[in-house]
Amino acid sequence: MRALLVCIFLVLNASPATARDAVGLAAPEKVRDSGLLDHILPRFSLKTAIRVLSDPDGPMRLGADGDGIPVFRRDGVTYRLETDDSPEQVRFRDWMLSEIGKTTIESFQPDGAAPFIARFDPTPEADTAAIEGNARRGADLSLTLCGRCHVIGPQNRMKGLGSTPSFAVLRSLGDWLARFREFYVRKPHGAFTQVAEVTPPFDPERPSPIVPIEMTLADLDAIIAFVSTTAAADLGAPLQTQ
Repeated sequence: MRALLVCIFLVLNASPATARDAVGLAAPEKVRDSGLLDHILPRFSLKTAIRVLSDPDGPMRLGADGDGIPVFRRDGVTYRLETDDSPEQVRFRDWMLSEIGKTTIESFQPDGAAPFIARFDPTPEADTAAIEGNARRGADLSLTLCGRCHVIGPQNRMKGLGSTPSFAVLRSLGDWLARFREFYVRKPHGAFTQVAEVTPPFDPERPSPIVPIEMTLADLDAIIAFVSTTAAADLGAPLQTQ
């Protein structure tokens, strides 16, 4: 009986961080071995009561490739974070992009090794002089073709998937123009996108997993014209003081 009471006491008094399941974060060996995760993950958990653990098979992924959001760089390599739209993962992503998250990352000082930099210098603006297309038509096409996953603007502010970056976030990236021009060959778009006279038909044995996106290059030009008019998201620039 006494043992049972002790167990009940421990359960009732468990902190939220221990009571809920942990979320795994997969990261490259260089990041894991640096000690950075041991530095930032406990601090995130203390702040939010959400446990994040280093896990090579975790649903969240840090990597030097992919379409995730840039969160820090080291030795010339930019690391991106990929998450889904679950509340815990969205909270972790937002924390990494916040001022306190950036400060926590940069406060880690590995002995005799290059530091991690979480603040990015403004990227050169893509050359938009050659962009052709009807931006107004592009706004309509963006909502129809892209709006089921991406937030394209106020039109669908609360209807995108949390795991996909908004157009404003994509617009803030230095290579945004290239990303849009070749989006149909980037994962996961190639699996469900058909661009007339450009992409081959779907393999009958591997059909589109969702209702396909069907468009022309003229449609893509219009979407790019619309995106070029979209204000870039502020991903957490350092505070300016006087």
